[in-house]
Amino acid sequence: QVQLVESGGGLVQAGGSLRLSCAASERTFRRYAMGWFRQAPGKEREFVAAISWSGGSTNYADSVKGRFTISRDNTKNTGYLQMDSLKPEDTAVYYCAARTWGMNNIAHEYNYWGQGTQVTVSS
Repeated sequence: QVQLVESGGGLVQAGGSLRLSCAASERTFRRYAMGWFRQAPGKEREFVAAISWSGGSTNYADSVKGRFTISRDNTKNTGYLQMDSLKPEDTAVYYCAARTWGMNNIAHEYNYWGQGTQVTVSS
């Protein structure tokens, strides 16, 4: 079973950048597609970005396209989410997740989840 641990969240001003990391416990992480989701207070968890097991394919929510970049380094069992041009509406708890089949944007189809990391963007 894969364990995921996010890091890199924090407080940043609007227009700033943060880089989130997702460290996996096993080398088998390289077999999994990975996704990032976020949940703001009072809202449902929403899809942010996903990447295939090889890193060759990516997908983004329209709200972050052009500002966020998902990537992974399978030699380090780690995934990343580079967030630029942050906006106050990006404030949320960010979760990384992994699934055994291809990437998608459906949260309940992901098998493994991290504990989340808080991102707060001030105006």
